[in-house]
Amino acid sequence: MHPNPAFRHDDRGLLEALVEEIGFGMVFATTPDGPRVAHTPLLCTGYGAVQFHLSRGNALTRHLDGKTALAVVNGPDGYVSPRWYADTTRVPTWNYVTLELEGRVRRMSDEGLVAFLEALSDRHEARITAGDFWKMDKVPPAKLKTLLAGIVGFEMEVQAWRPTFKLSQNAPTDERERVAVGLEAQGSVAIAQLVRSFGA
Repeated sequence: MHPNPAFRHDDRGLLEALVEEIGFGMVFATTPDGPRVAHTPLLCTGYGAVQFHLSRGNALTRHLDGKTALAVVNGPDGYVSPRWYADTTRVPTWNYVTLELEGRVRRMSDEGLVAFLEALSDRHEARITAGDFWKMDKVPPAKLKTLLAGIVGFEMEVQAWRPTFKLSQNAPTDERERVAVGLEAQGSVAIAQLVRSFGA
C-alpha cells in the first residue's frame, strides 16, 4: 500500500466491487521452502471473506490452511510522463490501482469448493452475451469428480483491506486532465478514466 493517505480509499463496497470486477489476483504466503505466490480467481463472499482455489500440486496448497496470507488484486495502471505537467522538472511516476487483502485462510470442505466454483462460474458466465449459459451440471459426474480432486478450495477471512488508488490526486485539476489525456493517448484508457473521476 502506498504510504500517502491521499491515495487511500476506505469505501468497502468499492473495494469489494474491485475484487468482483477484476476477479483475479495473487495469493502470497511464507512456506518452509520460502515465500511463494499463486495466481487464482477470487470471489467475495459478501461477509468479509474472499474465496479462491489452487491446484492440489501448487507450492502453497499444503501450507495455507490456518495461516495468515496476503492476496493482491491489481487494477489498471499507466506510466505518467513529466511532460504532461507544467513543471517539467518533475520526474516520471506511475498511476495505478491495487488492493491488498490480509487474513487468515482456511481450507474449504468439498461441498464448499463446489458451491464456490458454481458461484464463480455463474458470475463470469453472466458477463458473456453470446451462446448458452454454462453450468457445472454439463460435466459428467465421473469427470467432474476427477477434476475436483485436482484442486483445493480456500477462504480468507479478510482482517485488513489495504487499497491504493494512485491517480494524480496530488496534482492540480488542469494537470490531472493533461495526465488523463496523455494516458489515453498511450492506450491506458481505464486508468485515464479513473484519474478523471477520483479526487476531482
